[in-house]
Amino acid sequence: QVQLVESGGGLVQAGGSLRLSCAASRSIFNIDSMGWYRQAPGKQRELVAVVPSGVRPNYADSVKGRFTICRDIAKNTVYLQMDSLKPEDTAVYYCNALVELYGGTRVSSWGQGTQVTVSS
Repeated sequence: QVQLVESGGGLVQAGGSLRLSCAASRSIFNIDSMGWYRQAPGKQRELVAVVPSGVRPNYADSVKGRFTICRDIAKNTVYLQMDSLKPEDTAVYYCNALVELYGGTRVSSWGQGTQVTVSS
């Protein structure tokens, strides 16, 4: 497994922007995909955006057109550019990496989370 460290969260007003970063520790294991999830209080964790290796990114409908995910495979780093933020985007954002272990087994690694708060 790998260690994920997120940064870039904060407080912004509606319509503002934030850029989240997630860096994965160097590992012998291959990372198949990296992405971002979010979880608001009392709600289930949901996918925001994910970018598998060699595949174009996939976005949740709620953020499509506003958020942009970018992955630097060589650096095992993923970014999430969030524009036109809305109050409903308020949540703890978690970085995720799908790690391939020996024998092809895949497990998810998670960051500690970074708070994003969007005020009206």
